[in-house]
Amino acid sequence: MSLTVVAECLAAPGQEDRLRTALEAMIEPSVEESGCLAYRPYTDPNDEARMVIVEEWTDPQALTEHFATAHFLHVKEVLDQILAEPMTIRRLVTAPAA
Repeated sequence: MSLTVVAECLAAPGQEDRLRTALEAMIEPSVEESGCLAYRPYTDPNDEARMVIVEEWTDPQALTEHFATAHFLHVKEVLDQILAEPMTIRRLVTAPAA
């Protein structure tokens, strides 16, 4: 069963461009991972400091492996310096049919 991840980030004042650059730099290495089906950052049109990343992974193990990659560990260090609050990560699966 695939896993959808929604990660929400809020840049500290003046750090909006660094946040966008950091998340855009994650696209290519993430989608090259064998378990990554999609990786898309979005900006809130009403608040440029707020960005959301929507990811899809083949399974929870693929996400666990993503969290151990060099590119994720690097961006985590960057985000620790530029976010106004901790990143929120939601893991979602397809709702069962009624």
